[in-house]
Amino acid sequence: MTIVIAQSLLDVDFGLFAWILITFLLFMFLLAKFAWKPILSALKERENSIKDSLESAEIAMEQAKKISADNEKAMKEAESKAQEIRKQAIDEAEAVRQERIEKSRKEAEAMLEQARETIEQEKQKALVELRKEVADLAVQAASKIIESELDEQKNKKLVEEYIKDISKN
Repeated sequence: MTIVIAQSLLDVDFGLFAWILITFLLFMFLLAKFAWKPILSALKERENSIKDSLESAEIAMEQAKKISADNEKAMKEAESKAQEIRKQAIDEAEAVRQERIEKSRKEAEAMLEQARETIEQEKQKALVELRKEVADLAVQAASKIIESELDEQKNKKLVEEYIKDISKN
């Protein structure tokens, strides 16, 4: 029996072969007529969609790189501007400080000069008063000496008293 089974597998049945061939050709015709074009167009559409997606992704990537570069440039410009503003503020603050120092120095010099002038005026006034006082004292002393016409010992005593009187004032 084993021989019969092996021989039947190797036997060719031309009728079955013809029907299989006709069915296959009919299937291929129907496939080509109705399914092949939609399948190919769907594949082509899918290929184009993937291609468009890849191109869009590349464009988006380039735009992202450009935006990133622009952002970095803007950040550098902003940082540079901030440093410039800080430097300008520091310079202005230093100028204001120097101006205030100079103004204070001038005011102090003016006050000092005014004080010197006041002192000089008071000094001159005191000297004038002192001269008047000395002149008055000299006149009084001379008049006392002349009035008394005393002897030399009395004159000495009178001068000593006068000096003591001056010391008290």
